[in-house]
Amino acid sequence: MILTTTNSIENFKIVDYLGIVTGSAYDSSYTSNGKKMSFKDMFSMSKYYEKYTLGLESIKEKAFQNLKDNAVKLGANAVVGIQLDIEPLANSSTLLVSITGTAVKVQ
Repeated sequence: MILTTTNSIENFKIVDYLGIVTGSAYDSSYTSNGKKMSFKDMFSMSKYYEKYTLGLESIKEKAFQNLKDNAVKLGANAVVGIQLDIEPLANSSTLLVSITGTAVKVQ
């Protein structure tokens, strides 16, 4: 599966546009691999940023997997024009990651 933010893929020809696909995921930004940040670590900026980054990467990976699964259901072998949106949910440490693109068949 080819994923790209551009509207075309070099050396490939888009032969069919199959529709818009999305992938979304949400979770606590302070959770990584099922482990939550300890109270002590919340006061260490380096640990805070490390945990936040790992948590965000995990959420993005889930969203990309959902995007790919939805594209495969349409018979696509690529997704072009990908846009990524990250939103914090109000009054919580939860992040929502939404990815949108156009599912296509390429040769």
